[in-house]
Amino acid sequence: MSTINAEWSRDGTEIIVTIPMSLRRRSGRKSIIFPEGVELPSASARDETLAKLVAKAHLWLRQLESGKVTTISELAERENLDNSYVAKVMRLTLLAPDIVERILDGTQPDVMSWRELAKPFPVEWERQRERWRVG
Repeated sequence: MSTINAEWSRDGTEIIVTIPMSLRRRSGRKSIIFPEGVELPSASARDETLAKLVAKAHLWLRQLESGKVTTISELAERENLDNSYVAKVMRLTLLAPDIVERILDGTQPDVMSWRELAKPFPVEWERQRERWRVG
């Protein structure tokens, strides 16, 4: 198993820390992947873009339910966004609660990106779990 190593520099003025890792593209961004057994408290696999979109979708849903806006078209116009984009984001409110939780805590599968979730997906929670092999 790979381990984290620390050693003094030749002149003794710095500590050199070696951490085994690899880089992987995830949702258009590079993510650091650590080998099994190596964990750093500050390392986060959370897809911030996706987490923010999930939060935005639920905010928009509350605005629609409260009557603050009456249609997706009105919401899109107010946000200066395309109707189809707003509709795709709003579909995130149909995700199973445990999948939303995994997105927010960064434990979602690597394939679960905005690009993937912008495509049509099943509304049945069990089928979602099967599709993304979650749960």
